[in-house]
Amino acid sequence: MTISELRKQYIAGTLSPVTVVENSLQIIKEKDGEIHAFLDIYADESLATAKVAEQEYKNKGENTPSLLGIPVALKNNILVSGKRTSAGSKILENYIASYDATIVTRLKKAGAIIIGATNMDEFAMGSSTENSSFGPTKNPHDLSRVPGGSSGGSAASVAMGAVPVAIGTDTGGSVRQPASYCGVVGLKPTYGAVSRYGLVAMGSSLDQAGPLTRTVADAELIHNIMSGLDAHDATTIASDTYPAVTIKKSYTFGVPRDFLGVGVDADVLANFEAHIDSLKAAGHTVVDIELPLFEQGLAAYYIVMPAEASSNLARYDGMRYGLSVDGKNLLEVYEQSRATGFGAEVKRRILLGTYVLSSGYYDAYYGKAELVRHKMRAELEEIFKKVDIILTPTAPTAAFKFGAQGDPLSMYRQDIFTVPVNLTGVPAISFPMGTVEQEGISLPVGVQYIGPHGGEARLFDIGKQVYDVSLNGDK
Repeated sequence: MTISELRKQYIAGTLSPVTVVENSLQIIKEKDGEIHAFLDIYADESLATAKVAEQEYKNKGENTPSLLGIPVALKNNILVSGKRTSAGSKILENYIASYDATIVTRLKKAGAIIIGATNMDEFAMGSSTENSSFGPTKNPHDLSRVPGGSSGGSAASVAMGAVPVAIGTDTGGSVRQPASYCGVVGLKPTYGAVSRYGLVAMGSSLDQAGPLTRTVADAELIHNIMSGLDAHDATTIASDTYPAVTIKKSYTFGVPRDFLGVGVDADVLANFEAHIDSLKAAGHTVVDIELPLFEQGLAAYYIVMPAEASSNLARYDGMRYGLSVDGKNLLEVYEQSRATGFGAEVKRRILLGTYVLSSGYYDAYYGKAELVRHKMRAELEEIFKKVDIILTPTAPTAAFKFGAQGDPLSMYRQDIFTVPVNLTGVPAISFPMGTVEQEGISLPVGVQYIGPHGGEARLFDIGKQVYDVSLNGDK
């Protein structure tokens, strides 16, 4: 059920939070042995919180917080006080958070029940959740395929029916791409709309937390609860920072045609063209646009992101917290702790990031990538004077099989449509646009709507028109 459906039944007394939490725990027990969406389950705390929520509904009915009694799963790089926060890495395997992330505080205040921590690529570095130090997550639609990443556990937890909402983080597509692979809705907010306080940092100028849900309306509700200024995070922005976006009966969509010729599977492209036709039939306008710098986005991203990750991960040295491996001197403790605690993909990105930040190469690589990033943002600002929303597939393929993208460069190309969004800081949402048949199995594929800075309301409005109505008829 969606959040609104659950809440209606809670208020009517036809369903109780305790029953819903028990059902969630039962689904996890039955399915997660194979899928491995979760790293930790907070069963006792969840049931205790559900009993309190049930009593509140009896006492106050609809005069209760908007998420009261709703089970929520959290990606395991989001701090929950007293709970293990490993970020999918052996180096933090036994780290216990000492405080709640701001978004956790806000979800709890709204009545959400935190049911468990979901699996992820180590330190959010990956597009398949194959890089988790605790084993991969499998796609609920086909267990031989990846769920996407790095928020693969969160996407799979919603797709398998364990929870109506999960929270992920998106640095280069890590909410939207797994949403596409698993057939759910995923939002990456405007940079600064949601506090990063209490998130394990990967790329500080790129990271944003966002919801994975069954409907756009649920994503809107969760985002509105999590977003807003936070005194703990100086990068958060006020809701009126950007000009208010107009809500229209019909929108103008821009399609970067030249960009779509880059490695998109034919069946994904056919779904995309059918989606365009449905928008036109509904009275919207679709025009071709040019975004030449978007094609440079992937190259720029894989300079900026490793540079920031290299800097952020320098704190894991075996001395202050996390894994510590004994050595004969301080340098050996550093070396052995990091060599043992970090996986191959994390080491690869640390090395790349350290290289592009090093003397003699900073200007040649990192400086130029930041210049491209600045020009990409200016390019977008001009485009959004002509169109309301930019339209692309979320990913160039459907979910691929484990091991199919063994070459790191081919894996990085899965992010080609999503990374420009993070580099420029604009919001984007992914929701299912259809399915493709592969080896007799129907696999979901997603469409990505990109809005201007602060344009979440527009994305929610059109998303509800296009996707939620297709699910719910006239609702």
